Amino acid sequence: MDKHMSREWALKLIFLLVVITLMIIGGLQLYTHRHYEMPIVTGPGVTKVVKLSEFSEGLKGTMADTDVFFLEGKEEGGKVFIMANTHANEPAALLASLILIENAVVEKGTLIIIPQFNHSASRNTRPGDGYPLYFEIPTEWGSKKFRMGNRDASPLDQWPDPDVYIHYPDKQLLSFIDVRNTNRTWPGRPNGPLMERVTHGAMQIMREENVDMAVDIHGAETMFPVTNCIVAPDKSVRIATMTSLTVKAREGFESHVEPSPSGFRGLSHREIGDYSETMPFLLEAPIPFLDQPTGPKTVKLLLDGKDPFLLSLSKKGKLFVPYDETGWSMEKRVGQHCSVVLELMQQFSRRLPEKKIEVRDVPRYAEVVKNGVGYYFHDPKKADKDKVILN
Repeated sequence: MDKHMSREWALKLIFLLVVITLMIIGGLQLYTHRHYEMPIVTGPGVTKVVKLSEFSEGLKGTMADTDVFFLEGKEEGGKVFIMANTHANEPAALLASLILIENAVVEKGTLIIIPQFNHSASRNTRPGDGYPLYFEIPTEWGSKKFRMGNRDASPLDQWPDPDVYIHYPDKQLLSFIDVRNTNRTWPGRPNGPLMERVTHGAMQIMREENVDMAVDIHGAETMFPVTNCIVAPDKSVRIATMTSLTVKAREGFESHVEPSPSGFRGLSHREIGDYSETMPFLLEAPIPFLDQPTGPKTVKLLLDGKDPFLLSLSKKGKLFVPYDETGWSMEKRVGQHCSVVLELMQQFSRRLPEKKIEVRDVPRYAEVVKNGVGYYFHDPKKADKDKVILN
């Protein structure tokens, strides 16, 4: 072999080694992210923690199985089921649910909370969009680290995707990717695709526990019309309307009511109401991070919601929410979710006093904005080991 050929082969070998090295580094990062365990300190109100697979056996041993937290009051009352991280790239929902889990004390009634509803999606990511793998929330004892997830379950857990997703039981044709979206697979079935087993488990909770209200917490783009709102079907709209009016009058933020479309199937706020006695609600708070015309998808943008491109679009009237130099911070989004959830319970209690729900030690909007989200998280290193759940 002459010198020219030897040099060519050496360059190819070097190139191959560089590619393999990059693949190993990238693969290790994704593996570490998928297996990172987030500690949750169960607060004084938590009475038990079970797996969703207890209600949907087909989830056992899968990455879709997830923790269900029960906060049961001393007195009987209404029951509220709260789901967060249906879409794991909308993390204000997760943070609001953890504030409840770590702080809420239920005096009357029951809260049932799933902080990582699409657990597989919470361990998935979108590297093609430049998503950060993690974000951190500052606290009084340091910082609390979270996985940044994806909208849909990981193909490592549910694959292959069909050419077209045929919704069960209505047979409406949906996008192929919706088979991994737990806000398209309601009401689910015990032997269906994995995400249908997730929603089936949630439906079983509502039926077996006689749940009165279900609240599915989300975030939506500032350029999306259905944002900064409460989505509700006819059976829930009165409570949603009173909640919207009350938080605007008393707390100063907007959360208008959007009707649940009867012709679009698979949505939580549609199918829960149609296939159970439970009254469903879906909450949306603006999340600039998800808008397409923004700068880089950084942790800073995720947390402070400030972006010059969105500010320019706001001045041209292209956004569906008020937007100025202050952005839409995580504190505002989480605080809004906390207030709306609390107000939904209050309005339900006024309408049905025989099923009153009383919860204390949960902050409202102004408190979260003032103190910060991390103020309400507890240090897992100082908590009793039996109080810490790895999620």
